Amino acid sequence: MAVTEVILKESVPGLGAEADIVKVRKGYARNFLVPSGKAYEVTPANLKRLNQLKSKRAEREARELNEAEEFAHKINKVKLEFILETGETGKAFGSVTSKDIEDKLRSDFGITVDRHKIELDRPIKESGERQVSIKLHHHVSATLKVEIKSSAPPPQEAEPAEVKARIKRRSKSAT
Repeated sequence: MAVTEVILKESVPGLGAEADIVKVRKGYARNFLVPSGKAYEVTPANLKRLNQLKSKRAEREARELNEAEEFAHKINKVKLEFILETGETGKAFGSVTSKDIEDKLRSDFGITVDRHKIELDRPIKESGERQVSIKLHHHVSATLKVEIKSSAPPPQEAEPAEVKARIKRRSKSAT
C-alpha cells in the first residue's frame, strides 16, 4: 500500500493532533484529509508553516489546561447527595451510576460533565460518603464528594414476644 506524510491542521481522532506529521494512505490523504482542510501535504513551503501550527497548538493546550484547572476547583467544592431505598444491612436496592452523577451535577449545579470522564469502577450501592474522580484533562482531575443516604428508617429491635410469635408461625408452617 502506498503511504504518504501529511501535516495535520487540526486534531483528527485516532490519528493525531494539530502540527503532527503523520503517515497515512495516499487515498485517505488525497480524498479526505486535504480536501476537507484537515491536513497539508508535506512540502518545503508547508514545513515552514509547521512552526505556526506548533505555536497555535501550544496556545490551545495551555488554554485547555487553564480551563480544566478552573473547572476542577469548581467541582472540588461540590457535594452531591443521593437518597436510595436500602435494606436492613444498608445495601441499596438501586444504585448510583455515572449517568446519575452527570444528571445531578447538571440539574443542581449547572455543571456539564461527560459521563465517560467520571471514573466510577462500578455503580455505588452502599450508603455512606465516597470520593469520585473526574478526569478533565490529561494532567487534571477533580474529586467529587458523593454521599448516599438511606431513605429507610433505622432498624428497630423486635420485642422478644414478637420474635417468639414469628418462630411459632414458622414451626407450624413447617410441619
